[in-house]
Amino acid sequence: MVDQTWDPDEYARNARFVADLGEPVLALLAPRAGERILDLGCGDGVLTAKILALGASVVGIDSSAAQVAAARERGIDARVGEGTLLDVTGTFDAVFSNAALHWMRPPEAVAEGVAKVLEPGGRFVGEMGGAGCVAKIRLALHRGLESRAIDPWAVDPWYFPSDAEYASVLGGAGFVVDSIALIDRPTPLPTNVRGWLETFAKSFTGALPETERSSFLDETEAALRGELCDQSGVWVADYVRLRFSARKRSV
Repeated sequence: MVDQTWDPDEYARNARFVADLGEPVLALLAPRAGERILDLGCGDGVLTAKILALGASVVGIDSSAAQVAAARERGIDARVGEGTLLDVTGTFDAVFSNAALHWMRPPEAVAEGVAKVLEPGGRFVGEMGGAGCVAKIRLALHRGLESRAIDPWAVDPWYFPSDAEYASVLGGAGFVVDSIALIDRPTPLPTNVRGWLETFAKSFTGALPETERSSFLDETEAALRGELCDQSGVWVADYVRLRFSARKRSV
């Protein structure tokens, strides 16, 4: 599989809505002054900075060195790391994650790692892509690769579980689930679907020779225009989010 890569400027241009729409899950976290919080998949640190501003002590972890550098420019204690191999010193009162867990597999390893770094009774609060997230976009990408005799599942990076499936993952890692729900959230895109694809679908385009990538994106955009672009030219992605709050068992 070709790894997804991140460019902070591209992300800010095409995907700033990800952090902007993270306020509800940040409210669910309800960080308190003096708490020690880990932001798992912190990206460029926009939401992390809001947690820090509330008086908590925050460490950000992200697999992208470029995004970590951008977060550090915001004054975040950000470090390069993998969600499936959490390696941080000390323990935390809460672990927070927004729009990142669906990039991390296997999910069981992530949940178990989170449990290890949490204090007993500590909170794990997050939002990720849930079952049905970007289903139309995903189908168009898959069909485009299949037409080129490439198995799309071999490069598909996303894990979009149902609420019951992810509740089982959390329970298996020693969490008590306080709330978990799928939320339909059709999301207007700040640019167009081409910008979204160039930002989020690099695992798919990376499976192709460089000379074929532009035509692949052209075809994908054309296939989605009738599905996701309204009469005024606004593209709306078919997002479904999975939002949850869980606590590490005390015993």
